[in-house]
Amino acid sequence: MGRLSIKAKLILALSLILIVAFLVTNIVNYRVSKASIRKSIVENALPLTRDNIYSEIQADLLRPVFVSSLMANDTFLKDWALAGESDEESVSRYLREIRDKYGFFTAFFVSDVTGKYYYADGILKTISPEDAHDVWFYDFKKLNRDYDLVVDTNEAADNTLTIFINHRLKDYQGKLLGVTGVGLNLQTVSDLLASYQKRYDRNIYLVDRNGLVKVHKDNSRVDRDNIFKQEGISAIAGEVLKVGKESGFFDYTEGGRHILLTARFIPEFNWYLLVEQDESEALKGITSNFIRNLLFGAVVILIIVAINILTVNRFQGELERLATTDKLTGASNRREFDRGFEQALYLHRRQQGPFAVVLFDIDSFKRVNDELGHLVGDRILKEVVALTTSCIRKNDMLVR
Repeated sequence: MGRLSIKAKLILALSLILIVAFLVTNIVNYRVSKASIRKSIVENALPLTRDNIYSEIQADLLRPVFVSSLMANDTFLKDWALAGESDEESVSRYLREIRDKYGFFTAFFVSDVTGKYYYADGILKTISPEDAHDVWFYDFKKLNRDYDLVVDTNEAADNTLTIFINHRLKDYQGKLLGVTGVGLNLQTVSDLLASYQKRYDRNIYLVDRNGLVKVHKDNSRVDRDNIFKQEGISAIAGEVLKVGKESGFFDYTEGGRHILLTARFIPEFNWYLLVEQDESEALKGITSNFIRNLLFGAVVILIIVAINILTVNRFQGELERLATTDKLTGASNRREFDRGFEQALYLHRRQQGPFAVVLFDIDSFKRVNDELGHLVGDRILKEVVALTTSCIRKNDMLVR
């Protein structure tokens, strides 16, 4: 392969400079933009979304906790239970009014004395430790808490998944009389969570202290999926559930996606609020811009290189013409004569062919310049060159 000409080297160097400068500039800008967006998500967007959702959850879900607390401290319910639970219709009416007034899915009271499960329509059943549906009652009695949230099926409503807020009902001496509270349709709560997710464009769900999903827009995941067993998040699940009063920020990879996650503990529910965002979705805009810039830059570089090639070729041709011809007449100059003479001499010595050099002058040319001026002399030179060019062969050389 022959050596590159100066022109080729110039064009290649310019092209490389343009390409490298453009790529470096765009890559640096992309990385800076990516880091800036990530920082904004981590320090502002996600924490703000988390805290807004936390406030909204408190506003939307603390009311049933508050109402169940009022029921547990209601003297009517205490006195009715202490009186022997004789008027069943009165407690059913009381529970019905609580349910309808606040728009709950259900309101209930389970007696620790008789084991009867009271709700708005009367007595549902008598609970038993052997009944799997009643395990919640005995588990709650063992807890050292005034209230608890449990996701369970509601036997009074065709086993619909329900979030029950259970609260201890005690007599005036602090002895347990039973458990009262209200229930929220899990689908309603899931729809509420889905509205948050749509509004904030984040993945939002609640898990308990064991990592079990308690509230999710997809009800099929409730009380089934556990973050300790899920791809990606399982690696950080332990750290997520250590979040206390201070919120935490985490990230993990799932299915090739980089997920940013922030968590906050909700002490009123004893659950954790998890808010996730797919970083690739957040970066989709600048990634598209980066690709568009690359394509646009490639077109611009091609145009610049093409203009450069045309310009270099034009000026090189002009320089070559000026280097070999007389500027005034267009005839060959002394430099071109030397080259042509050497070539003719070389062919003569090799092929023994004849060649001739003819010298001629213009008579009295100095008088023309002196008397008529140099402009006239220049015009005469041009006419002589034109006349001579018409009389010689194409492979002959006319030199001034």
